[in-house]
Amino acid sequence: MQPLATVGALLVGPSKRVLIIKTHKWRDSWGVPGGKIHYGETIAAALKREFKEETGLELSSIQPGPVQEAVNSPEFYKEAHFILLNFIAYCDSEAVILNEEAEAYAWLEPRHALDYPLNTPTRKLLEFYLAQQENA
Repeated sequence: MQPLATVGALLVGPSKRVLIIKTHKWRDSWGVPGGKIHYGETIAAALKREFKEETGLELSSIQPGPVQEAVNSPEFYKEAHFILLNFIAYCDSEAVILNEEAEAYAWLEPRHALDYPLNTPTRKLLEFYLAQQENA
């Protein structure tokens, strides 16, 4: 089995709150929308597609975040090796329409999101975002 390239983003809405979703695939922990890059698809196109499919939201700005790796993480529902290409993204709406991949969502003040049971890659992405905000 080969590693899978994936995209995901911490989404910042017009209220400056961030979006997290509760997902079955990460053993009901909270994370960010995202998924696999399809063959022939650019990273940006994959990220925009995944957000549209999972949340109904259109991204208006995308900035690079940390690259992470998850190798057979016990937090994920099955064995998998992910290369996680993470971003900070922005949108003009907070009207979420979830698909079947998530069971709940929350728009939260970034520091308050740390109180949720986040999967490890999401916690690291959120900490990256908060450090950026402190240094801005």
